[in-house]
Order: sequence, then structure tokens, then C-alpha cells
Amino acid sequence: QVQLVESGGGLVQAGGSLRLSCAASGRTFSSVAMGWFRQAPGKEREFVAAIRWTGTTYLADSVKARFTISRDNAKNTVYLQMNSLKPEDTAVYYCAAAAIGKVLLAQSGSYDYWGQGTQVTVSS
Repeated sequence: QVQLVESGGGLVQAGGSLRLSCAASGRTFSSVAMGWFRQAPGKEREFVAAIRWTGTTYLADSVKARFTISRDNAKNTVYLQMNSLKPEDTAVYYCAAAAIGKVLLAQSGSYDYWGQGTQVTVSS
């Protein structure tokens, strides 16, 4: 019952920045947690970042020095600010939402709804 619409993906040179947005619509609640995952070619889907409605954030060690996650509860929108991008960041980025309270937000199984994904390509 929750639909996710992603935007902001594209092509950027190494060292550049991108900001991804994920807007949730439909029957959504303030208790919903939202997160970002990514999947690179030949790799498993991995956790990137998550945020609870309270503002508590979680970031993967590989990106915590460069990425920032935030949300606007009034707009039901989550943002992923990506700075100092590297070619290794190239992947399809997926937005996800948890309709039921979960503790382990780094696990994909904690999420009930997923977006279609948006391609982020970082050139050398």
C-alpha cells in the first residue's frame, strides 16, 4: 500500500556529488522507517543507509564518511546526499520502506516496500 518514487540518479564524474530522493505515497505512517540499498554488477544487494521517523540514522561503514541520509516527514520524502563519489559507488540504488517497526534496518528483510531502483554511474 506504499508506493515509492525515486529520482536524482544519473551519470557523474568521480569526486562529484548527487542527491537521490525517494518520495513515499499511499497509506503511509510516521512510524515508517526508510532506507537505501544498492546493487552493483556482479554483487549482492547491500545496505547503504536508513533513517527512522525520529531522525535516527544508520550508515554503512563504506559510505558513512561521504554520504548523508535525511528525511522530510511532512513530504514523506527521504534524501541521500552522496559526496566524493567513486567508481565503486556505481550501482542501482533502491529505496525501501518498512511499514512495521523494525530494529535491524540494515537487513533487506526488514522492509515491506521497494522502489524500482535508479541507476547511479560514476565515471573514472
